[in-house]
Amino acid sequence: MVGTSQDARSVRRLEDARFLLGLGRYVEDIASGDALQGYVLRSPHAHALIRRIDTALATALPGVHLIATAADLAADGLGPLPCMAAVKPLIVPPRPALADGRVRHVGDPVAFIVADSVGVAREAAELIEVDYEPLAAVVDGAAALAGGAPAIWDQAPGNLAFHFRKGDHDVVARIMKDAAHVVAVEVMNNRVVVVPIEPRAGIARYDKTTDTMDLELTGQGLHGIRRQLAEFVFKVAPERIQLHAPDVGGGFGMKNFLYPEWVLLLWAARRLGRPVRWIADRAEEFVSGAQGRDIAGSAKIALDAAGRILALDVAMVANLGAYLSGNGPGASAIAASTSSGPANKRSNSAFAVR
Repeated sequence: MVGTSQDARSVRRLEDARFLLGLGRYVEDIASGDALQGYVLRSPHAHALIRRIDTALATALPGVHLIATAADLAADGLGPLPCMAAVKPLIVPPRPALADGRVRHVGDPVAFIVADSVGVAREAAELIEVDYEPLAAVVDGAAALAGGAPAIWDQAPGNLAFHFRKGDHDVVARIMKDAAHVVAVEVMNNRVVVVPIEPRAGIARYDKTTDTMDLELTGQGLHGIRRQLAEFVFKVAPERIQLHAPDVGGGFGMKNFLYPEWVLLLWAARRLGRPVRWIADRAEEFVSGAQGRDIAGSAKIALDAAGRILALDVAMVANLGAYLSGNGPGASAIAASTSSGPANKRSNSAFAVR
């Protein structure tokens, strides 16, 4: 802001004292009385068919209240997690909260166990027998687009979710042809695993009297998450789902998204009529939390004889992973748009992204 001298003064943060004194209030600090504990059984395979899931031994274990698979969620009419990215045309394969018939990455949720304690839930998870048929996998973005690569989704031929183009390609091509110098470079923007101080965690409750679900979570962007839960997954009016975020121990963008665990917690709390807690451990956060980057770029810059930039041509491949997160394609498209730096209509330069 521009105005009085007061506008330039720093504003003191009001919350720092309690954080520095260890008085923050995070999800794990919240008492939840008779809450049960949730645990997610995850795939050890990058790509495999699920031939059979046998939960009989696990269900019989004392202290186990519920074991859910994809069939249970489908029977209750739950929809898939949506992708809200404003990128068109975009192929969005269905993403159920629990893998349905096939797993597509290490850590893909296969079953959700609710028990008296985390220890009992873990023991039950070890008793679940999953008959996997491993399939060929591909983890590199460019390799996934190559001919003969393993098909991850039938809905996305060639493993291509979208093709984004921006800029004046004809002008750039002409400048490149006539330029005194053309410099080419390959750039790999590496995949980033987000490691916040506080892993994802949540406590879900259900009020039978008002038929409302409530979730306290370590999250960001709660209005968007609630809309996705209500409109796309549970298919109820938004006011029937309430979200609360206490202090959040780091997010860095990865807590903006709707996750399968938020769906599972709310569904289980409604199913059992009791609060259900879950907190990710570090290992599962590495394989189940939203990740970033992983964009391979090939760039060419056209220069005149004096070394001034005339045009920029960039071809990028964004590895979006096994599923499309809430805005994964959108972030990739924005990254492509900003690769041109200061080039604009007034700078006597041109750019193209393809």
